[in-house]
Amino acid sequence: MPYKEREIEKKYFSISEVAKQFDVAPSLIRYWESEFDMLRPRKDKKGNRRFTKEDIKKLKYIYHLVKEKGYTLQGAKEVIKTGKKDDFDKVAAVQNLQGLKDFLIKIRDGFEKNPDTK
Repeated sequence: MPYKEREIEKKYFSISEVAKQFDVAPSLIRYWESEFDMLRPRKDKKGNRRFTKEDIKKLKYIYHLVKEKGYTLQGAKEVIKTGKKDDFDKVAAVQNLQGLKDFLIKIRDGFEKNPDTK
């Protein structure tokens, strides 16, 4: 049985990488960090923020409330404060389903370009 090398998975992401994921400015992420207590990324010796996957999930939830649902910052804080954990889980589920949909569309489009492929 041949040796299969495991994929290396990143543990920490810089603020610029995270900002690029959300297509926002890094200053907005720093601002949200100051406004939302749930968002506390680690900082290295130089003071650079290092975001974990859990931090990114929290950011997705904040982004969903503020940018997609249209809540004000105060309104988003209230939603988070009321502890609607179900909403947090629903957002993650919807995002997973959206990723699956995009993947399936890409496959469908590939078959439409090459209908002879079986």
